[in-house]
Amino acid sequence: MASGEHLRQALRAFLVASSLLGAVAAGGKALAAGPVLDAARSGPCVEDPKLMRRSHMEFLRHDRDDTVRRGIRPVKHSFSGCVDCHANAKDDRVLGSERHFCQGCHSYAAVKLDCFDCHASTARPVKTASAAAPGATR
Repeated sequence: MASGEHLRQALRAFLVASSLLGAVAAGGKALAAGPVLDAARSGPCVEDPKLMRRSHMEFLRHDRDDTVRRGIRPVKHSFSGCVDCHANAKDDRVLGSERHFCQGCHSYAAVKLDCFDCHASTARPVKTASAAAPGATR
Protein backbone atom coordinates (compact mmCIF):
# COMPACT_ATOMS: atom_id res chain seq x y z
CA MET A 1 0.00 0.00 0.00
CA ALA A 2 2.87 2.34 0.77
CA SER A 3 4.38 1.70 -2.64
CA GLY A 4 1.04 2.59 -4.30
CA GLU A 5 1.00 5.92 -2.44
CA HIS A 6 4.65 6.48 -3.36
CA LEU A 7 3.81 5.82 -7.02
CA ARG A 8 0.90 8.30 -6.93
CA GLN A 9 3.13 10.98 -5.39
CA ALA A 10 5.81 10.37 -8.00
CA LEU A 11 3.20 10.57 -10.77
CA ARG A 12 1.80 13.80 -9.28
CA ALA A 13 5.31 15.29 -9.10
CA PHE A 14 5.97 14.27 -12.71
CA LEU A 15 2.73 15.91 -13.90
CA VAL A 16 3.46 19.13 -12.02
CA ALA A 17 7.02 19.23 -13.39
CA SER A 18 5.75 18.58 -16.93
CA SER A 19 3.18 21.36 -16.61
CA LEU A 20 5.80 23.79 -15.36
CA LEU A 21 8.23 22.91 -18.14
CA GLY A 22 5.45 23.32 -20.70
CA ALA A 23 4.57 26.74 -19.31
CA VAL A 24 8.20 27.82 -19.35
CA ALA A 25 8.60 26.62 -22.94
CA ALA A 26 5.44 28.42 -24.04
CA GLY A 27 6.54 31.57 -22.25
CA GLY A 28 9.89 31.42 -23.98
CA LYS A 29 8.17 31.25 -27.36
CA ALA A 30 5.90 34.14 -26.43
CA LEU A 31 8.89 36.22 -25.35
CA ALA A 32 10.75 35.45 -28.56
CA ALA A 33 7.76 36.64 -30.60
CA GLY A 34 7.64 40.04 -28.87
CA PRO A 35 4.78 41.78 -27.11
CA VAL A 36 1.20 41.10 -28.19
CA LEU A 37 -0.40 44.46 -28.95
CA ASP A 38 -3.87 45.56 -30.02
CA ALA A 39 -4.26 47.17 -33.45
CA ALA A 40 -3.07 50.76 -33.69
CA ARG A 41 -4.94 53.63 -35.35
CA SER A 42 -2.53 54.01 -38.27
CA GLY A 43 -0.47 52.08 -40.77
CA PRO A 44 3.29 51.67 -41.12
CA CYS A 45 5.70 53.68 -38.99
CA VAL A 46 7.70 56.66 -40.31
CA GLU A 47 10.90 54.61 -39.91
CA ASP A 48 11.89 50.96 -40.07
CA PRO A 49 10.52 49.24 -36.92
CA LYS A 50 13.97 47.87 -36.00
CA LEU A 51 15.44 51.38 -36.12
CA MET A 52 12.55 52.78 -34.08
CA ARG A 53 12.87 50.12 -31.38
CA ARG A 54 16.52 50.95 -31.01
CA SER A 55 16.51 54.75 -31.51
CA HIS A 56 13.08 56.26 -30.86
CA MET A 57 14.29 58.00 -27.71
CA GLU A 58 17.07 59.71 -29.66
CA PHE A 59 14.55 60.96 -32.25
CA LEU A 60 12.23 62.22 -29.51
CA ARG A 61 15.07 63.89 -27.58
CA HIS A 62 16.34 65.65 -30.72
CA ASP A 63 12.84 66.88 -31.62
CA ARG A 64 12.27 68.01 -28.02
CA ASP A 65 15.41 70.14 -28.23
CA ASP A 66 14.32 71.60 -31.59
CA THR A 67 10.87 72.41 -30.23
CA VAL A 68 11.75 73.74 -26.79
CA ARG A 69 15.01 75.53 -27.55
CA ARG A 70 14.60 76.60 -31.17
CA GLY A 71 10.82 76.89 -31.60
CA ILE A 72 10.90 74.37 -34.49
CA ARG A 73 8.07 71.82 -34.46
CA PRO A 74 9.27 68.82 -36.49
CA VAL A 75 6.57 66.47 -37.73
CA LYS A 76 8.23 63.21 -38.73
CA HIS A 77 9.29 62.15 -35.22
CA SER A 78 6.97 64.29 -33.11
CA PHE A 79 5.82 62.83 -29.82
CA SER A 80 2.18 63.66 -30.49
CA GLY A 81 2.51 62.07 -33.94
CA CYS A 82 3.76 58.85 -32.34
CA VAL A 83 0.83 58.82 -29.92
CA ASP A 84 -1.65 59.64 -32.71
CA CYS A 85 -0.48 56.72 -34.86
CA HIS A 86 0.25 54.12 -32.19
CA ALA A 87 -2.83 54.72 -30.02
CA ASN A 88 -5.04 51.71 -29.51
CA ALA A 89 -7.80 51.70 -32.15
CA LYS A 90 -10.40 50.88 -29.47
CA ASP A 91 -9.71 53.64 -26.93
CA ASP A 92 -7.17 56.01 -28.58
CA ARG A 93 -4.61 55.47 -25.81
CA VAL A 94 -1.02 54.17 -25.68
CA LEU A 95 -1.32 53.22 -21.99
CA GLY A 96 -3.87 51.15 -20.11
CA SER A 97 -2.78 47.52 -20.43
CA GLU A 98 0.01 45.29 -21.70
CA ARG A 99 -1.78 45.32 -25.08
CA HIS A 100 -1.41 49.11 -25.51
CA PHE A 101 1.57 50.11 -27.66
CA CYS A 102 3.86 52.08 -25.34
CA GLN A 103 3.00 50.22 -22.15
CA GLY A 104 3.21 46.82 -23.84
CA CYS A 105 6.59 47.43 -25.49
CA HIS A 106 8.16 49.08 -22.45
CA SER A 107 6.90 46.30 -20.15
CA TYR A 108 8.22 43.67 -22.56
CA ALA A 109 11.63 45.36 -22.65
CA ALA A 110 11.56 46.09 -18.88
CA VAL A 111 12.20 49.79 -19.53
CA LYS A 112 10.75 52.55 -17.35
CA LEU A 113 8.06 54.54 -19.12
CA ASP A 114 8.03 58.08 -17.75
CA CYS A 115 7.12 60.11 -20.84
CA PHE A 116 3.52 60.32 -19.72
CA ASP A 117 4.35 61.96 -16.42
CA CYS A 118 4.14 65.15 -18.50
CA HIS A 119 2.74 64.16 -21.93
CA ALA A 120 -0.78 63.04 -22.83
CA SER A 121 -1.20 59.33 -23.49
CA THR A 122 -4.37 59.87 -25.52
CA ALA A 123 -4.33 60.54 -29.26
CA ARG A 124 -5.80 63.67 -30.77
CA PRO A 125 -9.02 63.28 -32.77
CA VAL A 126 -8.23 61.99 -36.27
CA LYS A 127 -9.30 65.26 -37.91
CA THR A 128 -6.98 67.30 -35.62
CA ALA A 129 -4.08 64.86 -35.95
CA SER A 130 -4.14 64.90 -39.76
CA ALA A 131 -4.54 68.70 -39.88
CA ALA A 132 -1.52 69.18 -37.62
CA ALA A 133 0.86 68.39 -40.46
CA PRO A 134 -0.58 68.85 -43.95
CA GLY A 135 1.19 66.53 -46.35
CA ALA A 136 3.39 65.07 -43.63
CA THR A 137 4.02 61.36 -43.67
CA ARG A 138 2.89 59.68 -40.49
